[in-house]
Amino acid sequence: MGHLAYKGKKMSQRIIHNFIWAPIFFIGLVSIALGFIWFIHPEPWTLDQPPNEVLIQTTFKNLFSKEINAFLPEYLLVLYKFFGWWMIIIGLLIIIFVLTTRLSTKNSRYSIYLVLFVNLIGLYYMIFNFLPTSPFKPMLYFLTFLLISSICFSIVFED
Repeated sequence: MGHLAYKGKKMSQRIIHNFIWAPIFFIGLVSIALGFIWFIHPEPWTLDQPPNEVLIQTTFKNLFSKEINAFLPEYLLVLYKFFGWWMIIIGLLIIIFVLTTRLSTKNSRYSIYLVLFVNLIGLYYMIFNFLPTSPFKPMLYFLTFLLISSICFSIVFED
């Protein structure tokens, strides 16, 4: 009977371990998905158009109608494609780190937690100070939930 109890405890730790690495892996997938959307969208500035227009204090239609801004859409497209590509690469790096380490050591977990925490703090600062009406706020909350859930499971995990 003691053998079965031990097996159950081991299985429990395996499940806890899955709840440590899976949310971080999912953060990587979300990063790739968002990056891909920004990268392929023909007018990516329209994805968060209302908060951007509040920030620049004019509409994109008005901004693009000025002769001096004739090539601004092409410039913005390059910037957003770069941003999308950057998000894809960051997502791939997160996924590769998780798949390589499985976050099985405290060092690997604390390293990725620190990087993601700093990243989320920066995103919160930028969104709440510059784009308070951003449609990406719910995504930010979801990513925060994933990080916190991984940290909580990491606390109860027995190395």
